[in-house]
Amino acid sequence: MMTKIKIHGPQKIDGVVQISGAKNAALPLLAAAILSDEGLTLKNVPPLQDVSTMLSLLTSFGATNHIKQESRYAMEVCIKTDSIDSFVAPYEIVKKMRASILALGPMLAKFAQCKVSLPGGCAIGARPIDIHLKGLEALGAKIRLENGYVHATVPSGLRGMDFTFPLVSVTGTENVLMAAVLAEGTTVLRNAAQEPEVVDLANCLNAMGAKISGQGTDTIVVKGVTQLKWTTYTVLPDRIEAGTYALAAGITRGCVDLVGGNFRELLPAFTKTAEQAGLVFEDTNDGTRVKFGGEIVPVNFETGPHPGYPTDLQAQMMAYLCLAKGESQIMENIWENRFMHATELLKMGADIQLGGSLAKVRGVKALSGATVQATDLRASFSLVLAGLAANGESVVDRAYHLERGYSRVKEKLAGCGVEIELMG
Repeated sequence: MMTKIKIHGPQKIDGVVQISGAKNAALPLLAAAILSDEGLTLKNVPPLQDVSTMLSLLTSFGATNHIKQESRYAMEVCIKTDSIDSFVAPYEIVKKMRASILALGPMLAKFAQCKVSLPGGCAIGARPIDIHLKGLEALGAKIRLENGYVHATVPSGLRGMDFTFPLVSVTGTENVLMAAVLAEGTTVLRNAAQEPEVVDLANCLNAMGAKISGQGTDTIVVKGVTQLKWTTYTVLPDRIEAGTYALAAGITRGCVDLVGGNFRELLPAFTKTAEQAGLVFEDTNDGTRVKFGGEIVPVNFETGPHPGYPTDLQAQMMAYLCLAKGESQIMENIWENRFMHATELLKMGADIQLGGSLAKVRGVKALSGATVQATDLRASFSLVLAGLAANGESVVDRAYHLERGYSRVKEKLAGCGVEIELMG
């Protein structure tokens, strides 16, 4: 396992990056395979640690899978679910990744029972799952928490209902949506998440035989069906990876062609903010070109549910703004502990003042190489970005977080003329 990344800066990005399939879409899609009588084939699945963890979870239930490499950056995963005979998601697997909780809804819908360990993952806040549980209970599940596990059963079958999420939750929406497709009657989900990954899940479920409408809006309507069929579906490109490499081009004063999708459409709020901050976006035949516009301009923004600015690109934008000419303000509205990377950026010479959910970033002329520590997945790449722009050597410790969400980083950066050293 990679534990450290060594970077000699400054370096400039100039080249092409093939954007992989979206981790945040692939994980619920893998869980959705449980709902089918036979299974599911997914294309453009990214080769990531979190994907391996989800496949291990499905295997622990008794499912089988066959993996075929489509390319260096994509896999085709064929999952067979007709042999599922266990209904326990063990702590040893779930502790590695919070998205493991996405198995709960499909397991209840298909098998009327499931026991799932309370989840783990990045240390960026409480991330309570009570929203998931309330929605599943409204469908008819009986749930109790005992000894660190969620014990859930469906005594009399799931039934459609009208449910309003108390807070917008992406995984909460996905979990309840998956359960609702096999519920009797019609389910209406209000204040639902509108992220492209939620839309991708709904589209896949419809291809499997579900009857879902309204995805991409705050109200999703599900007409229950009795079974889902096998289908083949392609995972949408990873907008967060695309945004990260866009900022890599900016902070290194370079240019990058992001291949695989129209990322201006997938990232409307990010694109607007990044353009205000000095990046130039151009549509190409196979993606989006991002160029440094000549100056890093300070900008104020706040994170929010889609179509707002994505919290998963907050840390990377903070690193970029450390070199702006003036002060920027960032309001983090999603997770309460998602400024932990700021203290690491300070070690590199950044000027950042924190106050609750507000960060004030005063631009400096240059960053200096330092040894820093990654605290979560997105923070890890923000420190890589800072290292690429900094003068001297930087070492990012605890870099194993990076492998959970970014595939083949060294190769993709090398293709743009950038060298980093991965250390065990």
